[in-house]
Amino acid sequence: MKLSYLPLLIASSLFISCKAADANEKDQNVAGHSAVVLTNAVIYQHDNADTLVVQGTQITFIGKAAEARKKYPNLRNWQDLEKAFIGPGFIDNHNHVFEADAEIGGDCDLSDTHNVRGYEQALQQCGRELALEPNDWLMGYGHELAELLKISDESPLALLDRLFPDNPVVLMEQTSHSMWVNSKALQQAGINQHSTDPQGGRMLRETDGSLSGILLDNAGDRLFEMAWKQQPDLKNAHKRGLQKGLRQLAENGITTVGDGRLYWKRGWLETWQELEKQKQLTARVSIRPWIYPADPAAPQLEFFRKVYQPDTSRLLVIHQVKLYSDGLLQNGTARLLQPYRQTINPDLPTGLDYIGPDQLQWWLVQLDDIGYGAHIHAIGDGGTRQALDAVAHARAEGSTRLYGLTHLELVQIDDLARFKALGVDADVQIGNEGVLHADHRWAEPWLGHERAVQLMPVGALRAAGANLTLSSDWNVNDLNPLISIANALELKGQQFPDTESAIDAYTINAAKALGLEGQTGSLTVGKAADLVVIDQDISRAKPARIRQAKFLLTMMNGQVVYQSADY
Repeated sequence: MKLSYLPLLIASSLFISCKAADANEKDQNVAGHSAVVLTNAVIYQHDNADTLVVQGTQITFIGKAAEARKKYPNLRNWQDLEKAFIGPGFIDNHNHVFEADAEIGGDCDLSDTHNVRGYEQALQQCGRELALEPNDWLMGYGHELAELLKISDESPLALLDRLFPDNPVVLMEQTSHSMWVNSKALQQAGINQHSTDPQGGRMLRETDGSLSGILLDNAGDRLFEMAWKQQPDLKNAHKRGLQKGLRQLAENGITTVGDGRLYWKRGWLETWQELEKQKQLTARVSIRPWIYPADPAAPQLEFFRKVYQPDTSRLLVIHQVKLYSDGLLQNGTARLLQPYRQTINPDLPTGLDYIGPDQLQWWLVQLDDIGYGAHIHAIGDGGTRQALDAVAHARAEGSTRLYGLTHLELVQIDDLARFKALGVDADVQIGNEGVLHADHRWAEPWLGHERAVQLMPVGALRAAGANLTLSSDWNVNDLNPLISIANALELKGQQFPDTESAIDAYTINAAKALGLEGQTGSLTVGKAADLVVIDQDISRAKPARIRQAKFLLTMMNGQVVYQSADY
């Protein structure tokens, strides 16, 4: 089908223009937005309706076509959807849209190869193509830590030194939780073998105590941030990267994003604010400024106070922070209640704390005084418990803020009911094959079989009454929400009871987690016209058909932000 008269926002080269409705005709124009009637549609959670009316930024009617014609006799812009599905715009509660497809950091992509020899060849090719001058930074991403740990004839540091003796190099591992660096980069950062590990991070060493070139978690974040700031044309690169990311959100039916992490010392917030000011935001976003675990608290709190923006009627909201309780299982940095079976950090038998339990409680109380809740990374069962303990402390101090935990790979059974009791949202990512088939053998070397089979307790969290949200953690998982919704129906041993509960986890549940349920998350008269049109009724389709469904149109706040070329 082809929608010839649907008014499209002209905000960037993404959008195409078309005829506007007659501004003089009654009901045709509200606050500068043209009205549109979407009819002959399947409308999610409105079985007795086939027509939805958008006026201005809002949904003003959901019901039968005959009733709409009586109520709005002067509306001319009727669009026959030919039984296509209208659903609420998807809400990705944990998405790194700013950095997922950024220009910066992408000089060299190692993700297409899976061994050290392949990395070496790809890096050599990058070096030739970039024609680096001495002291120019090389930034890249996509390698696997496990492959670097297999190197026996030289250290990862020595390998990079051999390839790039005159250039600082920093390469982000595919999970973003470690960096591979050379001596030149370490020198630029003032790091040597006598340097101590920062809060929330670890520098891996050779048996003689020398640095290996692998920096885990916050140890690598600090160096990567320094390299980021050295890149040319930073402001314009930020803007181009974010606009590209926003286009991809719209193409995948996503109208609202919970920011996965805002590195505010890199100038990212200013880019978001510029797009808001220029009316170029094509999604709502809850910005979550990052808490730097090794930095003094006072200046961070002052910054949070300065940028606090709780007005949910605006497209850009800032009322949660992002912080980490722990690290990653593969790195031996996720905090466990019982020791690792084996770990690359033998002096950290149960992992590490990005922010210690007492500090975590202190932070939440201080942030509550300003008005902030928190979105907390928690992977190990120890990290999860410490995060829940911190929220319990904040609640005891009177906090009513929004708190959520994300990832939740390992959760002790005693902690499941605490999510509902404490009003803590549970955010999980299920958009990959390993989770779908409950294939957690990858974790057995670190956890052993008994704990590995307990990973990703999605069904247990839902059964315990937690407000469960699905997200992509893009670009860790596929950006397309339909992949996770389909997976939710086939999770081995933990299937969602029905499609509606899976869709809700990507819409209204996520809206509640962001404090935006009054504006978005459902198709409701009076709410914002945040919606998606899909070529088939995903609420009744089998998982395989859901995965194959196509996005035809995405509307945010009454404006079309994506329209399929053949629609």
